[in-house]
Amino acid sequence: MIKKFLHTRMRVNDLERTVKFYEDALGLTVARRHTSPRGAQLVFIAVPNSDEEIELCQLANSPSVQVQPDLMHLAFEVEDLEAFAAALKKKGYALSDGPTKTGSGSVIAFIDAPEGYEIELIQKAK
Repeated sequence: MIKKFLHTRMRVNDLERTVKFYEDALGLTVARRHTSPRGAQLVFIAVPNSDEEIELCQLANSPSVQVQPDLMHLAFEVEDLEAFAAALKKKGYALSDGPTKTGSGSVIAFIDAPEGYEIELIQKAK
């Protein structure tokens, strides 16, 4: 029986560029770093109000990561999507889609992380 969801792993081409994106654009923090027994460089990103983490992996001598469109995404709730998008723009990051109001009254938008992984931003309906 599954006890708990721990993390999601995403392989990346440029670990430091990707870590910078998660720190600068999304305000997330590095929980820890280490090298796996296979030699992969790993960085675990802490997620606010959650025990789950994002594991970023750069594996030397492996094929380049090429993420297919709509393959997967990570979703994060934000308090004020308009203000969050404005802060992203000031930092040099642009939304790739949205904002879009959903049928439930929430507002969603997307930003692309390095390698093309999508990040969904959700402002829940009030």
